[in-house]
Amino acid sequence: MNRLRSYLVTGLLIWVPLVITLWVLNLIVSTLDQSLALLPTSWQPERFTGLRIPGVGALLTILAVLVTGMLTANFLGQRLVLFWEALLARIPIVRTIYSSVKQVSDTLLSDSGQAFRKALLVQYPRAGCWTIAFQTGVPAPEVARRAGDGMVSVYVPTTPNPTSGFFLMMPMSDVIELEMSVDEALKYVVSMGVVAPGVKPPPRSR
Repeated sequence: MNRLRSYLVTGLLIWVPLVITLWVLNLIVSTLDQSLALLPTSWQPERFTGLRIPGVGALLTILAVLVTGMLTANFLGQRLVLFWEALLARIPIVRTIYSSVKQVSDTLLSDSGQAFRKALLVQYPRAGCWTIAFQTGVPAPEVARRAGDGMVSVYVPTTPNPTSGFFLMMPMSDVIELEMSVDEALKYVVSMGVVAPGVKPPPRSR
């Protein structure tokens, strides 16, 4: 009986990650394939091939993003982007949503941004309990003026879904910067502490 249980657990360890990976990939590809709906009917790939080919919309989306980045990298493209943002800023509801999303995306995706660049160790939800957090920046000037200098903004993710969590502002003295990368810290959180980052051996003394 124990041997059968061992075989069952071993099989689950093989199939569960594979099935979840394929499911996530299928979800991403099927979502990106919705971009084909933006094309005219006469340009649809099914009209030429007679078959629905998965992934064509994903390739089209990646190509569109790449071309957009190439066009906006020059002076003329940047002027067009400024004109487009100024146009959106005149629409009451759209400008609020667009500006908020743009600030978050610029902070997260920009190479010069500091958001999610460091994995931290903080005490949460009470003293003596430690958890993984990520540095997202520094508090706003008014918050820093009222709460005191030396504060840092951190994001504490939940397990096993790191997309939800808590935004905290803590003193720098209460934060411990970790040597593990952000990817390793995310795996550590998602796995609920099962997948621990590898410990680097100390250098040998000559």
